[in-house]
Amino acid sequence: MPIQTVEPLRLYRQIAEQLRQLMASGEFAVGSRLPAERDLALQLGVSRPSVREALIALEVEGMIEVRMGSGIYVQNINSPHNKSNGAQSDAPAEWGPLEVMSARILVEAEVAALAAQNAQKKDLQVIRAGLQKMKLEAARDEVPRWGDEAFHEGIAKACGNGVLLDTVQRFWLARNGPLFERLGDYFEHPASWQAAITEHQAVLDAIEARDSAGARKAMQKHLKQAHKRYSASWRRAPAR
Repeated sequence: MPIQTVEPLRLYRQIAEQLRQLMASGEFAVGSRLPAERDLALQLGVSRPSVREALIALEVEGMIEVRMGSGIYVQNINSPHNKSNGAQSDAPAEWGPLEVMSARILVEAEVAALAAQNAQKKDLQVIRAGLQKMKLEAARDEVPRWGDEAFHEGIAKACGNGVLLDTVQRFWLARNGPLFERLGDYFEHPASWQAAITEHQAVLDAIEARDSAGARKAMQKHLKQAHKRYSASWRRAPAR
């Protein structure tokens, strides 16, 4: 079965489905190595982030195994996905992680700008507490996820728009899903946590200074850097 071009606007799930079909047909047998991420992107006619999301989904399903320094290997062609009725869920936990990050850059930059205008004293206390929690979690060598969530949700609450708050909360439903968790196993580490904490501090400083443009810029920088970290080359072994 030859590889077929995927329409650019399709989500990672369609890419994963085509790879499932290729594995099931014997094009990629159990134990064989898949083409490199960049080669798959070229052959499928999609971006590397979309391919990465598809590969992460297949790894979560147990169909492939990423071997650091060696490649990506077919582990199983009997996916639980194949036993479903084929319906695609659009729950936040199923959203593509890198697609979510791209959306967050657009939305949360404006949320931060509004928070700089509208935040009350109690809102600033909540945001500061979220950042402090991040620092404490990182100091314990834990992924500072809960402090991170509290920080961003605090900013969303401070912006004064309930629809934007709901949107940010849905982003975090995605962030706490299995695809994001697996991606984090590869690309989150103490150095990345410290970088994120420094970026968060810049956002907080701008909000406290009532600098709307500065808060927008700081949030954009933070989320673009986060997207870049998740898009890095597969360099280190995942946490087990």
